[in-house]
Amino acid sequence: MDGFAAVDFGFAREVLQRGVAALYLVAFLSTLNQFRPLLGERGLLPAPVLLEWIAEKKERRRMLHPTLFLRIRYSDRRLVLLCGAGIALSAVLVLGIPQWGPPWVPMLCFLALWLGYMSIVSIGQTFYSFGWEMLLLEAGFLAAFLGSNDQPPPTIVIVLFWWLLFRVEFGAGMIKIRGGQEWRDLTALTYHHETQPMPGPLSRQAHLLPRWVHRGEVIGNHFAQLVVPFFVFAPLLSAWVPGPVPQIVGVVAAAIMIATQVWLVATGNFAWLNWVTIVIAFSAIGLPGIGSVTAGEVPWPGIPLYWFVITAAVALLYLVVSWPALRNLFARRQAMNASFNRWQLANAYGAFGTVTKERVEIVVEGSVDDDGLLWQEYEFTGKPGDVRRIPRQFAPYHLRLDWLMWFLPLGRSLDDWFTVFLLRLLEADAPTLALLRRDPFDGEPPRWVRAVSYRYRFATRAERREDGVIWVRTRQRIVLGPLGLR
Repeated sequence: MDGFAAVDFGFAREVLQRGVAALYLVAFLSTLNQFRPLLGERGLLPAPVLLEWIAEKKERRRMLHPTLFLRIRYSDRRLVLLCGAGIALSAVLVLGIPQWGPPWVPMLCFLALWLGYMSIVSIGQTFYSFGWEMLLLEAGFLAAFLGSNDQPPPTIVIVLFWWLLFRVEFGAGMIKIRGGQEWRDLTALTYHHETQPMPGPLSRQAHLLPRWVHRGEVIGNHFAQLVVPFFVFAPLLSAWVPGPVPQIVGVVAAAIMIATQVWLVATGNFAWLNWVTIVIAFSAIGLPGIGSVTAGEVPWPGIPLYWFVITAAVALLYLVVSWPALRNLFARRQAMNASFNRWQLANAYGAFGTVTKERVEIVVEGSVDDDGLLWQEYEFTGKPGDVRRIPRQFAPYHLRLDWLMWFLPLGRSLDDWFTVFLLRLLEADAPTLALLRRDPFDGEPPRWVRAVSYRYRFATRAERREDGVIWVRTRQRIVLGPLGLR
C-alpha cells in the first residue's frame, strides 16, 4: 500500500471492474429472459400489482427498495429497454473502454448499473430474494469508485472491498457454526452435494467420495471462512512491518478463498454467488509492477483532489452504515442475507446454516385424458427430473424458477406463484413454457395438471453401471391436484 494510492493493486482493479461488469451482464441477461413470464404484466407474481399497491399509500414506499419503476410506470417493454441498456453498458465496461477516461466516467457507468439493477431487484419479490442479488449490487456500488487507468486505485476503496469479502466469508462461516449440528459434527458435506438446490455435472462424483473426504471439506470450509478472512487485511500492517510479508499474507489469504470458491463452482450451481466472491477476493491480490501505474501529484500520489474527496465521502458513508452489519456478525441471533438500509449497502451475508438431509422434488405432470389416467412430466431446465439426465452447469446464469421449485418442499404449503404457474401450464402459455426444458404436449394445453413429490438420491456406482441412471427416485404423494381450467 502507498498512502492514499494502492499502487500495487492495478491488476486487482482490472479484475474487479471487468469481473463485476461481466456479472452484471449475466444478471441483466437472466432478467431479460425470465422476468416477464415470472414477474411481468402477465407474470406469476405481476410486478405492476405490487407497484399499484405501493402507490396507494405513500407510507408503503418505505417497504420497497429504491426503483425507477415508482417514477416510471412499469411495462414489459420498458423492462426490456432497461435490460438492453444494462447489457450494453456492462459489455462496454468489460471491454474497459470507460476506464480510459477520467475516473468519473466509470463511476457514472457503474452507478447506472447499480441503480438499474436495484430497480429490478426491488420489484422482483420472491424470485429476486437471494443473497447474491444484494452482493452484486454492493459490489457494483463499490466498483464505481475504483477510478480509471491513468491513476492507481484509491486505497480506501480497495479496503472497502476487503470489508465486503470479510462479511461474505466470515458471515457465512458464523451462520454455519451457529446453524445445524451437521456443521459442528463435520457431516454437512455428506449430504450437501446431493441435496443442494441445483447440482452440477460433478456433484454426484463429489457426493460419492469417502466420508473422510467430506469431513475434510467441512474442516477446510471452516478454516477458509472463519480464520482466513482476517488475513486479507494484512497489507494494512505494511506501515509497521517492512518488506513484502504483509502483502504476501493478503495474497495467500485471497488464494485460499478463491480455491474454496472454485471447488463450489465445480460441484454446484449457485448462480453468481461463488463467481462474485472470487472476483471480490482479487481485491486482496497486490502484485508490484503488474497493472500498477506511476504515482502523480502530491499530496495524494496519482489521485486528484476531487477524487480523493469523493472516495473519502464513500468511506465515511460506509463507516456509518457498517455498524449494524458488524454487530450482526457477532450477534447471537445472526441475520442471514439481510439489508439494514434502503440502498442495500453494507449488508449481512451468509447461507446454508443448515443442510437438508433428504432431497424431495416436486414433479409437475399433465394429462390430456378426460379421466386423467395417463400422465406425462414437464421437464425443468436445471432441477432434477429425468433420472438418466446428467445435471448441467448453468452458473453464473441464474435459473430462478428452478431455484424456487427447490424451496417448495421445504415450506408448509405451496406458494401462490406455484398455483399461477400450474394455471399457465393449463393455458399452454408460451412464455411460461419457454422457461422449461421440455413440454410433453408440444404447446397444446393439457386437460389436467398435478404436482407429485418424489424422494431423490444419487445412484451408486453399481446402479449407474447396471441401469444407466444418475438418480434413483421414490414416489411419495400427490401434493396438489389434479387441477383443470374448469
